Amino acid sequence: MRYLHSITRRSFLGAASVAAAMARSKKVPVGLELYSVRDELKKDLMGTVRGVAKMGYQGVEFFSPYYDWTPDYAREVRKLLDDLGIRCYSTHNSSRSFDAANIGKAIELNSIIGSRFIVMASSGKVEGLDGWKSVAARLNEGAEKMKSAGLRAGYHNHKTEFVPIGGTRPMEILANNTNKDVVLQLDVGTCIEAGSDPVEWIRQHPGRIVSMHCKDWSSDPNKGYRVLFGEGTAPWKKIFEAAEKNGGIEYYLIEQEGSDYPPMDTAARCLAAFRKTHG
Repeated sequence: MRYLHSITRRSFLGAASVAAAMARSKKVPVGLELYSVRDELKKDLMGTVRGVAKMGYQGVEFFSPYYDWTPDYAREVRKLLDDLGIRCYSTHNSSRSFDAANIGKAIELNSIIGSRFIVMASSGKVEGLDGWKSVAARLNEGAEKMKSAGLRAGYHNHKTEFVPIGGTRPMEILANNTNKDVVLQLDVGTCIEAGSDPVEWIRQHPGRIVSMHCKDWSSDPNKGYRVLFGEGTAPWKKIFEAAEKNGGIEYYLIEQEGSDYPPMDTAARCLAAFRKTHG
């Protein structure tokens, strides 16, 4: 019996070690926010997505023009993604996609292309903290309507949401007044530019930073958002650690607003830098 107990205990510990090693080795996928290559996408969407996949990106995030697609065109895009072996993780949307008259189409298109998150990336004009509470209410309403389709709502910050109004940051209003299943998609660069600490923000909102825009920023006015990933002030290793330990991160997204290189070259350089930093 003592021998059997020893074997059982040894087997359990061995299995636990293997499970821990597998968990550590599980890599969070990285995709590209296609706004980074917006001009190329406008000229040739299919060819641009093929080029992005060839670089090694594992997924993409389409932005607001996708909303004008027909369901048939969305199916063509989905076939392309499937053929390439990549995914559409989420979409960026204007606040209009959350209107009662429009949300049905957003749900239909996202379901077709395989996206799991409908992210509000533009709230429109918002007046004061009460206005931000209204935005939070719209997100909650949208999230409820998306549930039956297996989709989730999210919000993508810009600098504005981290600039305090009367001592309170609008992002705090959104985080505190939305349901926990509403994703807080963190744009790192704009968070830093506004003077906030992205690591602290992630730690304060466990499980809600499901996705992140890995966009760097430099305080040099001649550089700003034109720096490539890893060339700005963002403490990426600390950000990744917080995101994977506390944030609930499921996928990263590279985003670049511009650089000294052509857009596709920029996307490739940022991916290489990301992999070198993250591993």
